[in-house]
Amino acid sequence: MLSVNRFIKGVIFALLLIVGVATASAQVFQEGEVLYYRAAYRAKLWPNTEAGEVTVTTRIDTLNGKEVYRVTGNGRTLPFFRWFFDMNDTYNIWVDKQTLRTQRFESDLREDKYTFRSRYLYDWDSMKVHTWSQKRQNTPREKTMTLTHESMDAVSLYFNLRSVELDSFREGEHRQLDMVLEDTIRHLRYRYIGREELRVPKMGKFDTMKFACTLGSSEEFSFTDGTEFFIWITNDENKIPVMLASPVRVGEIRAYIRRYEGLKHPLTSKIVENGKRKTEN
Repeated sequence: MLSVNRFIKGVIFALLLIVGVATASAQVFQEGEVLYYRAAYRAKLWPNTEAGEVTVTTRIDTLNGKEVYRVTGNGRTLPFFRWFFDMNDTYNIWVDKQTLRTQRFESDLREDKYTFRSRYLYDWDSMKVHTWSQKRQNTPREKTMTLTHESMDAVSLYFNLRSVELDSFREGEHRQLDMVLEDTIRHLRYRYIGREELRVPKMGKFDTMKFACTLGSSEEFSFTDGTEFFIWITNDENKIPVMLASPVRVGEIRAYIRRYEGLKHPLTSKIVENGKRKTEN
């Protein structure tokens, strides 16, 4: 169960990154878009068990007197499991509508008695990012780092997934980017595996693009111990992440979409049983 909860935390972070600036940059940002996910564990002799839920919401907000995009990701353990481990994690990002660059990032993690908060403030004029983080009631850590066009914020980097043009990738091709996490720069390595017809529990089949990702280690986030995790994104104009999967020592932990609202484009990647693509608004 602890692995499942750690995975849920990573799911929120990864989904928030993918849906954030990626959404705006790909011109699929839609005020009122809401994506709902379930996180589950499964193994050979263990049925698929849903333990957590993740919601990603996009809306218009105001920051420093300017209208901005705001994306919020929240993850909680389901009520049945809260007696064992009560997790309520929230991430927020604010994105400039004109430049499509992240202006502010915040996290507020509450897991039983454990708490962790962080804040990044981006100064793109001077190419600096100011980070602040606090674990429990310990002394906060602060650091200022230099940004380059290759070491942007984590949200902007995931633009490469949700806004990717399939024709720009070759199957098996590796790419690497630098990501701002807490008080350091970490490497994100990903590769395009190819198209895949994917069945999502209770949602049916989708035509998807599959990616494998590896991120350098970081204590506070899942998916960061050097192992690969996988992301499937719908092969249509919305490019919605419909599933994430991470192998564990025994079995696999997954997150998959349960429902969605307010999409900008028809969901043409949905496949009906005769193998044809189905258009859903």
